[in-house]
Amino acid sequence: MDLGIAGKWALVCGASKGLGFGCAQALVREGVQVLLNARGADGLQQAAEQLRAQAQAGAAAGGWALPQVLTVAADITTAEGRAAALSAPGGPGAALDIVVTNAGGPPPGDFRTWGRQAWLDALDANMLTPIELIRATVDGMAERGYGRIVNITSSAVKAPIDILGLSNGARSGLTGFVAGLARSPLAARGVTLNNLLPGRFDTDRLAATLHAAAARTGLSLQDERAAQQARIPAGRFGRPQEFGALCAFLCSLQAGYITGQNLLVDGGAYPGSF
Repeated sequence: MDLGIAGKWALVCGASKGLGFGCAQALVREGVQVLLNARGADGLQQAAEQLRAQAQAGAAAGGWALPQVLTVAADITTAEGRAAALSAPGGPGAALDIVVTNAGGPPPGDFRTWGRQAWLDALDANMLTPIELIRATVDGMAERGYGRIVNITSSAVKAPIDILGLSNGARSGLTGFVAGLARSPLAARGVTLNNLLPGRFDTDRLAATLHAAAARTGLSLQDERAAQQARIPAGRFGRPQEFGALCAFLCSLQAGYITGQNLLVDGGAYPGSF
């Protein structure tokens, strides 16, 4: 299926690895020009080189367009980082067609130990930063008649986890904001806003949690991994590439009638009907 987005510009945050990289990879495959953002310059450059090589191979085979892949190493959770991303040399500035927001989750723990600053940090990263990026880009999208905002949040928005209170709170705030804005007049001007809620995906972050869980349970890493996979109806962890494919579809022309939604991508782990 041709998603109809070749040549458009996308900002993908947290794009050096994991789910952000999976989203960038899927968009590049569709001929989207991407501006990759992450904090670490080395990892970001490696990701960009990999995407450029894939794009060139695809173009040589006659199946892909050859989009630009640019990078901006900056902390997107700061005003300075956002300004750098929206003024990157060679990029579109704030005239983006697609914005994929993504930031690492705050640490787990007991809410009794969190002070005010811990809450403010969580809100800055997982609620206010996406809102600021939306504020900077969404009116231009509406003027041009096309825009896609995709926020990578968490399955914990749907099924909160007690030790992830910082994430539960901040991401739920973003969810409520997006629900209202998506149903504003923006919807009639070609702009959609949706949230992707990942469950357990095979990323570096998951590897770290598996190591921590194995240390707590006394199981080997292999046994802990098997035990966690067994609790997922799909019988496995998700792959970043399939997550990216869903992100790319939400950014497509065909997805213009999907807005204000929270799409749970967890292999069936959530047990509810709604």
